Amino acid sequence: MPLNAVVDHLKSTESAQLDRLCDWLKIPSISTDKAYSDDVRTAAQWAVDRLQEIGIDAVLRETGTASEPGHPIVFAEHQGSADYKGPHVLFYGHYDVQPVDPLDLWSSPPFEPVVSKDQITARGACDDKGQVASFLESLRAWKEATGEVPIRLTILIEGEEESGSVNLERFLEENKAQLGAADFCLISDTGMLGPDDPAITYGVRGLAYTEVTLHGPAMDLHSGLWGGRVPNPINELTKVLSQIWDADRKVVLPGFYEGVRELSAAERKAWSELDFDQIAELKKIGMGPEADVGEAGFTAMEREWARPTCDINGIWGGYQGEGAKTVIASHASAKVSFRLVDDQDPERVTQIFKSWLEERTPPGCRWEFISHSGGPPATAHTDSPYLAAASRALETASGKHAALIKSGGSIPVVGLFKSVCSLETVLMGFGLSDDRVHSPNEKFDIKCFNLGARAHASLINELTRMG
Repeated sequence: MPLNAVVDHLKSTESAQLDRLCDWLKIPSISTDKAYSDDVRTAAQWAVDRLQEIGIDAVLRETGTASEPGHPIVFAEHQGSADYKGPHVLFYGHYDVQPVDPLDLWSSPPFEPVVSKDQITARGACDDKGQVASFLESLRAWKEATGEVPIRLTILIEGEEESGSVNLERFLEENKAQLGAADFCLISDTGMLGPDDPAITYGVRGLAYTEVTLHGPAMDLHSGLWGGRVPNPINELTKVLSQIWDADRKVVLPGFYEGVRELSAAERKAWSELDFDQIAELKKIGMGPEADVGEAGFTAMEREWARPTCDINGIWGGYQGEGAKTVIASHASAKVSFRLVDDQDPERVTQIFKSWLEERTPPGCRWEFISHSGGPPATAHTDSPYLAAASRALETASGKHAALIKSGGSIPVVGLFKSVCSLETVLMGFGLSDDRVHSPNEKFDIKCFNLGARAHASLINELTRMG
């Protein structure tokens, strides 16, 4: 059986696989910082070279415009074996990584990977180079063990996911006929319930990310002379933002919940049976049971997977230095984000929030409003034959049935693939909750990396049988 040969090859080449991943992780592909633009391109070319080594036609595709160029996309197409009649797969991942600050909290340099017995530590180890590498290694194993990569593939590995995917929608629009020829999209950028508990994510939340500034006086004022005489932008901003939630922690913006579907009894039952302990999770972040708060009427898991939220992600204004400086600041700012579910529209929510603020403009003040990155939510059909194939592949690779879960995080490309290319996405990820993604000492368990390679190899086998 070809799959047995492929799996045996993966086992015998584990050291070489980790060496290749370390080479990729050494490249500081921080997409949000222009100082690293050359490194980002180097990381993209690394992926092109690895694909070309196994006979897959891969190139760099430029993004952006002549005046504002973006980071390149790794793009590849592969027709598969002559007798392949299974589905055409579009694989998406990203090779760019988050900034490493604060650097002093890393136990080792973030771009000098450390491989221990159980894990590999480096920026990008899990998000998303490690997970993408598990897919690339499955392709290599099929090629080296059987002589071919049998399935029909399109590969799109992005270089701007960690900086808002600002050029991706344009790229999808310009290439939607080509990309939309695929039958489904496969992404490995999510997680499992535990190291021995595989999962398929069938829903991710969307995001609307905003920044607001409340302007008051034309200059900072002496608080002794002007306090109590004029509006203080910091006071007023915090008073307005505190009105976003009611006593049950529901968001009060008019029409905010339009498009939110009610949780089904079947989903609630299935989720309640998963091995999830909110109190234990709170303990891991240094909080007690009393910190289990959120929208009334829903469990912690339901709030994360099926309910929209609003959070203030940053707030600032006035004097921030050491000691005292008694001023009334001329302005105050906040970053406010909304995680969205089901059929909520990020652009509509952004406009609702803007209008809500304007209706509450403090006397004599004015708002400045910026809409940052965002993306629609997406929920896949759980009766999809491609999702079923991924479930079988995970069970073959792990020996355990894969749970169907949702994610509180956002992967904007999932919604874009659906809206632009009419493609459903299967999210087969291998990260763990303690991987410290976006934080110092990001890691990826070698056990999870190996499972990812085996599961992708098994999925290729399943797809060859679907014709």
